[in-house]
Amino acid sequence: MALETLSPEWEFDRVDDGSQKIHAEVQLKNYGKFLEAYTSQLKRIEDALDDSVGDVWDFNLDPIELNLLPYEQSSLLELIKTENKVLNKVITVYAALCCEIKKLKYEAEAKFYNGLLLYGEGALESSKVEGDSQIQMGRFISFLQELSCFVTRCYEVVMNVVHQLAVLYTSNKSSPKVIETSGVHFQAMYEHLGELLTVLLTLDEIIVKHIILKDHWTMYKRLLKSVHHNPSKFGVQEDKLKPFEKLLLKLENQLLDGMIFQACVEQQFDCLNGGVSVSKSTAFAEEFAHSIRTIFANIEAKLGEPSEIDQRDKYIGVCGLFVLHFKIFRTIDKKFYKSLLDICKKVPAITLTANIIWFADNFLIEKMPAAAKILDRKSIHAIKAHREGFLQHKAQSLTKEMQSYYVLVSSWMMKMESILSKEQQMEKFAENLTNRCNIFIQGFLFAYSISSIIKSTMNLHMSMPKPMTRTSVKALCRLVELLKAIEHMFYRRSMIVADSVTHIVQHLQHQALNAISVAKKRVISDKKYSEQRLDVLSALVLAENVLNGPSTKQRRLIISLALSVGTQMRTFKDEELLPLQLVMKKLALISELQERIRAQCDCCFLYWHRTMFPIYLDDVYENAVDAARLHYMFSALRDCVPAMMHSRHLESYEMLLESYDKEIMEVLNQHLLDKLCKEIEKDLRLSVHTHLKLDDRNPFKVGMKDLAHFFALNPIRFFNRFIDIKAHVTHYLDKTFYNLTTVALHDWATYSEMRNLATQRYGLTMTEAHLPSQTLEQGLDVLEIMRNIHVFVSRYLYNLNNQIFVERISNNKHLNTINIRHIANSIRTHGTGIMNTTVNFTYQFLRKKFYIFSQFMYDEHIKSRLIKDIRFFREFKDENDHKYPFERAEKFNRGIRKLGITPDGQSYLDQFRQLISQIGNAMGYVRMIRSGGLHCCSSAIRFVPDLEDIVNFEELVKEEGLSEETQKAARQLDFVLSDLTRNSAEGTEYFKMLVDVFAPEFRSPKNMHLRNFYIIVPPLALNFIEHSISCKEKLNKKNKAGAAFTDDGFAMGVAYILKLLDQYQEFDSLHWFQSVREKYVKEIRAVAKQQNVQSSSQDEKLLQTMNLTHKRLDVCLQEFELLYFSLSSARIFFRADKTAAEENQEKKEREEESTKTSNGDLSNSSSADPVVK
Repeated sequence: MALETLSPEWEFDRVDDGSQKIHAEVQLKNYGKFLEAYTSQLKRIEDALDDSVGDVWDFNLDPIELNLLPYEQSSLLELIKTENKVLNKVITVYAALCCEIKKLKYEAEAKFYNGLLLYGEGALESSKVEGDSQIQMGRFISFLQELSCFVTRCYEVVMNVVHQLAVLYTSNKSSPKVIETSGVHFQAMYEHLGELLTVLLTLDEIIVKHIILKDHWTMYKRLLKSVHHNPSKFGVQEDKLKPFEKLLLKLENQLLDGMIFQACVEQQFDCLNGGVSVSKSTAFAEEFAHSIRTIFANIEAKLGEPSEIDQRDKYIGVCGLFVLHFKIFRTIDKKFYKSLLDICKKVPAITLTANIIWFADNFLIEKMPAAAKILDRKSIHAIKAHREGFLQHKAQSLTKEMQSYYVLVSSWMMKMESILSKEQQMEKFAENLTNRCNIFIQGFLFAYSISSIIKSTMNLHMSMPKPMTRTSVKALCRLVELLKAIEHMFYRRSMIVADSVTHIVQHLQHQALNAISVAKKRVISDKKYSEQRLDVLSALVLAENVLNGPSTKQRRLIISLALSVGTQMRTFKDEELLPLQLVMKKLALISELQERIRAQCDCCFLYWHRTMFPIYLDDVYENAVDAARLHYMFSALRDCVPAMMHSRHLESYEMLLESYDKEIMEVLNQHLLDKLCKEIEKDLRLSVHTHLKLDDRNPFKVGMKDLAHFFALNPIRFFNRFIDIKAHVTHYLDKTFYNLTTVALHDWATYSEMRNLATQRYGLTMTEAHLPSQTLEQGLDVLEIMRNIHVFVSRYLYNLNNQIFVERISNNKHLNTINIRHIANSIRTHGTGIMNTTVNFTYQFLRKKFYIFSQFMYDEHIKSRLIKDIRFFREFKDENDHKYPFERAEKFNRGIRKLGITPDGQSYLDQFRQLISQIGNAMGYVRMIRSGGLHCCSSAIRFVPDLEDIVNFEELVKEEGLSEETQKAARQLDFVLSDLTRNSAEGTEYFKMLVDVFAPEFRSPKNMHLRNFYIIVPPLALNFIEHSISCKEKLNKKNKAGAAFTDDGFAMGVAYILKLLDQYQEFDSLHWFQSVREKYVKEIRAVAKQQNVQSSSQDEKLLQTMNLTHKRLDVCLQEFELLYFSLSSARIFFRADKTAAEENQEKKEREEESTKTSNGDLSNSSSADPVVK
């Protein structure tokens, strides 16, 4: 129907022309590209995260964690269901008690052990403060109260367990038996009871060895006594003190006297009111002794062997049970007692927890003094001697052991990788699972053995105060790394391990079920009926039912109890029972694999042995090739953190964590990071300065350490920080290079070279300092001169023609000079902005100097003489041919000298001349700054091809339609170029500015006394010439103190001051230099004439005198000529051709002209672009 309504076009279109296929392919290709891009993006994110995560992860920080431990959701009552109600009850009661013991043990290990052990830690600084120990104990009382409740609960559980067992194994013939127990041995019950006794025994050991706890307790009791005498002072109610004191007394008796275990085993187990009679029950006594011996027989063979799993812990439990048996029944099996003590030769000491070590011999002798009499002293001493011998032997063989474990663990890791990476083959599935099961168990056994070696060796050294050698410490640290490597291996492969574990558990359960079903069939086939046989069958059915489910702790416990009943009456053959027991052991191990591996690889005991850490870091630094092992050690150090969270004696456990973190970081900095930074810096320096041949760097002689391995490390996670060694060293070098470059900017090139070398050799990503760079030809820095201009102008002499400053005097064999190039380099370093600042500083300096200048001119002695000289010149100028007489200047000089001289022989006129020279030097410096600025700008702009025709970059960029950022950059470039062009062409008229700023004040009527200045110039010039000749003469002497060959600062100063006072015309009217020239020419002619006369008389001495006089006059005339030229040159800077009035007139005319021009422009073309000058 639909086809009939279709249009003819559609009919034609339906022909397949292949376009649809092409379109689909294009879409598919696009989709493929998208997937590739998306995958690479995800990979980049993963890589980025991976870098920050580090090589060894912090297990506590995983976003997702696989927890393999199966969790039981059914209650015991639901699990234990058979037709046999009596058996149900018995197994339910025992299972409930065992679960209770497990819970108590877990609580003790997690909370109470750590709380007690860490008491007094982390308060090192504050513990010195009086009263802090009492405050700590005050916070801790609540914890002790909780511990007291816990201990009481443990006593009740022990009592209940003993009673429940005693009821089952009653000797009373008259009372009916609960179930037939002739071949039933509930070994699991005794093992659990042993575990609980171990907990009490451990608490005793911790408290007995805790000296700080006892000291603080004593102090706290004393404090309480003080409070008792004066309760109102402390704000305490007296009626509340008594109960509190009672509580403290109870806590002390129960906990702090080290009698927790003793009090438990010495409880009254017999019920007085006709209940259970425990001590009289011979059947129970025999069963108790039989169970202890059975457990001991099982563990004795495995103790100290490589296949040991938890036999040590069970051995402690056996010792506890033995003491309990003795306390209840007062009988001793001497042979068994000796067997227990013989274990001490195999295992001299056992670590209970952290740094608490336990000696079985001491325990048995102390708790059973009656039994100890059996032993002679010799055998007791033999045990102690053996312990010392064991430690000595261990210290010697530790390195070998470490090396063998290194090989074993490495090969195990290889096997693990190989087995786990293989594809599962269905035909070999069971065999594969068995291999995986064995390799997992092997890993756990290695972890257990290594952990035992580390703990027992470290704690024995600590408890028997015997120092450890550095070699032992290094070996132990290597073992710690191996331990963490095993944990890391399981963790890294946790996905595959998780998958394998479930299959292995199922496989083992299947094997167990097969074994049980065979036994069950055997029981059913036997037609004889008895209650005992019914119990056996019910027990086997219970075991079977419970096995069909997850392998939880509760189910395995029920199976263990059920099999205790189910194995009587020889239901299993010996060759069937052993494999079943082995399967159950494997099942227990594999089900709790993750938990057990974590427990064995837990290195929280390192907190008590952290003094080893510095030695370890030194070793890592020396052997940099193995730098990656740092990750494992920090992973081990992190294990201490969860334990610390249970500390209760500080305001917050975070204080303890903080102190631990601080301590570890200080050690790391001191023993690794700081050394590494210094060594890298030293290496870079020596490499850059190889041309100096500083020391022998031959690697064959001095050895070679490749520290680059440290920089290949991923960041190490510790607490809430990542320790990135590469970033730390990079930051240190950046900081050092930056700081040292700021001190000596001319070393920038050396530090840049060192930066590049650090990148090439060590792969460090260094940061550029971006400091202004200096050249070696920098001279004194402009900034330095600017800040100390008053010192500079007095210590340096100016040369007008060469534009150079020369140091006046120096302690060295050379004099420093400053020229335009130095100034230009300085300006390039600091930027052109420094020029204006320098002129401002010069202005401030000139203000101070002109104040002194004004005071001198105002002085009555000076002013009166100057006025007298002006009057004289005006009166006699016609007679003197309008020239200031030379004699008058000499007379002025002599007159001033009469006024007094300074201790170093200087007259007031000398000091005035120096003042003017300093003013001139300052002006010379300003001139040099301007020249340096022009030099710097011309250097910067030398790469611009044509200064007349500079391209506008902004317009070009806009034409091309480039981005806003590019336009902004082009605009900036145009601005920089125009600025440089303007600066290089013009420069700023600083002299004009300095004249304009002072001139109005100098020329004002209130400073009329300054108008006399022009008349003091001739005496000053005479003074200057005398000084100059004396300085130049000193150049030829051995003692060159005060020698100089140039001092044009004086000429600059005079020219500047004359300009400020507008007195060029007045000074020129003196015709002073003409007068001087005439005077000297006249004298020279007279001397020459005399020489001609004397030459005929042949008086040699007189001739020599004449020659010297002639020479001296020539020198004086030459000096005056030089001063005249310098002064004339200096006057050009200040436009000496025009007076102030003429300058003002010219300025007015220029302003009027510019006004007319601008008006004309506006009227002619208003649309024209403004001209930028």
